[in-house]
Order: sequence, then C-alpha cells, then structure tokens
Amino acid sequence: MKMRLNSMAAGAAILLAAGPAAALTICAEGAYPPFSETAPDGTLKGFDIDIANALCQQTGESCTLLKVDWDGIIPALLEKKCDAIVASMSATPDRRQVVDFTKKYYQVPNRFAARKDAGLTDTPEGLAGKVVGVQRGTIHQDFMEKHYPGVTLQTYGTQDEAILDLQSGRIDAIMGDAIQIEGGFLATEAGKDYAFFGSENHYDPAVHGDGVAVAVRKEDTALRDKLSAAIDAIRADGTYDTLQKKYFTFDIYGG
Repeated sequence: MKMRLNSMAAGAAILLAAGPAAALTICAEGAYPPFSETAPDGTLKGFDIDIANALCQQTGESCTLLKVDWDGIIPALLEKKCDAIVASMSATPDRRQVVDFTKKYYQVPNRFAARKDAGLTDTPEGLAGKVVGVQRGTIHQDFMEKHYPGVTLQTYGTQDEAILDLQSGRIDAIMGDAIQIEGGFLATEAGKDYAFFGSENHYDPAVHGDGVAVAVRKEDTALRDKLSAAIDAIRADGTYDTLQKKYFTFDIYGG
C-alpha cells in the first residue's frame, strides 16, 4: 500500500443515515465497479457502498461516506479523515502492520486477462518480456513483483486506466480481481474481444491475505469488533445475500 496522501475534493461526502451528526466516516474509493463507482450525480454506488450502508444500519451508527483515491486511502484513515475503510481492501500481512481489519466480507479470485488472440500463457516464462498492467498499491502489484520478475509492470491509479491501456495496445495484459475485470470490462461491449487466460485463481496467502475486510486504526479494537459482529449479523439475517444478488450470480463470500 502506497502511503501518499491525495487531496480529497470538497463535497465528496454523502450522508448515508439520518442523525444530528455523523458518528462514523467511512472511506471508499468510487473507481472500482461493480464494488464502488461514482454515479453521474457524484454519489457513490456499488457492492462496497451497500455493505458500508448495511453495516452502519446494523450498528445503529449514523455514517458519512467519503470518496478518497486509492493511493491515499490508508493515509486518510491514519490521519483520522475517516474511521474505517470499506473499499475492497484485502487484509494482507503487510497492511496488518499498519492497520487492523475486521473479519472478511468477501473473497474473490485473481486472474489475468488479455485479447482473445494474444496467445499468452500465465507462467513467469510465458509472460517474460510482456507488459502487464495493475492498479498501483494493490495486492496485484505485490503479487506480480514477487512472482513475475521478468514482466514489465505498468501501474495505474485505477483499474479502469489499466483497461484503457489494454484496449489501446499499450500493454499486453492486465492482472486483477476476477469479478471486477469480468463485470467492469469483459461482460461489456468494450470487452468482447478480451478474455481471461491461465489459472482461475492466482493465490499466495503471504500476498493476498485473508480476504477483503473493513480496515480500522489499530487502536480502534472496539470498532473493529463491532463491525465484525455487524458482518455476522447481516449474513445471518439475509441482508448480505440480498445485496450480493444485486451484483453477482454466485456467493462472493467464499469459503
């Protein structure tokens, strides 16, 4: 995770629940469909946003959602711009040195994608000398740097920027969250000439961690436990299932 603090635009906060004052501020990204994206009117929507809303309702907190660029999202938490991060962040060993995490709220595979006619293989030898795009400061960058040293890695502020360079031919492939790549690109008209290739899940527990969870500051153990209990509660009462069915045709929670 990069530690650069990006500026946050005024007016990016949106009220999620009624109340005299926001008890919690939740950092979200807004550039990672279908988990989090920015609507034309500037509001945020997606699975992460629905989960944040549901957790706030479950805990009885009034919450404000703050849009923050990915590169600056952990610094925003540490500098108390927000109280928690709900932004498809994997609970990795490296991040646990800086922040704490709730229990997971989903877990998905990590895959490569390229043009259908690219003829690429997903081995380090097969991708040697190729240019692969990843979102900067993510587990995908860490994974590529560790396991694919012969690849030229191109990093981007958002996954959408990597996809645009793949379409333009500036890079040979992308690596990322399989659900985001499929829903945000391959399943669209723009992605009709592109496909996944190789393994259905590139997973290294030392890199990918224990699944996607809500991040909090290390000292906020009570908040961590409260949000973990809320995750259990929305899974038990059917709220989680209702939310995931808005976006996915399978159980995203994982084993």
